[in-house]
Amino acid sequence: MRLLPLGDQGLLAYCDDETSALNLAVRVRQRKHPWILDVVQAYTSVAFFVDLHQIDFTQATNHLMEANPAGAEKAQEFVGKLHVIPCCYEMGLDVARVAQAAALSADDVIRLHSEQIYTVYAIGFCPGFPYLGYLPKELSGVPRLESPRVRVEEGSVGLTGRQTGIYTEARPGGWNIIGRTPLQLVCVADGYFPLRTGDRVSFRRIDEREFRELAGARLEV
Repeated sequence: MRLLPLGDQGLLAYCDDETSALNLAVRVRQRKHPWILDVVQAYTSVAFFVDLHQIDFTQATNHLMEANPAGAEKAQEFVGKLHVIPCCYEMGLDVARVAQAAALSADDVIRLHSEQIYTVYAIGFCPGFPYLGYLPKELSGVPRLESPRVRVEEGSVGLTGRQTGIYTEARPGGWNIIGRTPLQLVCVADGYFPLRTGDRVSFRRIDEREFRELAGARLEV
């Protein structure tokens, strides 16, 4: 692990891989240090934001290094909560494009995408947007759209490169849309953010009838 300053109120740890970063974030949260204001994991890095009224950078660095003794990154493996998210692939605007790029049938694209269990490795882009990895190798490498859409609807499930993700609100976007979930996954007003880094996600195929029945429902937490 490499630990570097992050601005004037944080420290940024770089780990060997995503699992090591997740395990480090979990260990530090479990210690409940009063001077830790927030812990934010993104792929192989973890940001620690600290209260400098309680501790200085040197002390914080020492505590964080103690939380990561040699071999600790691999000794523990945190398994996050599994969320099953319904997805209507009939609403996938780019299933045919993905199928062509991957030299697969549309049914194979849907099957492969829905069979995989993904991990939330980061959250960003828009409130609560989960970056989910990793796609099956057969679906990996499909490029983004040459020209992003001006509007991608809330709940749209997209993919590009090695990742898939869910647009939690309507906004422009350039990922390949292969389906849409009817669930509400974010509500900023009441602090509803059910997905956390480290959680796992699988997609359950539904039809348009069930999509309409579930429209606006929330993901159980």
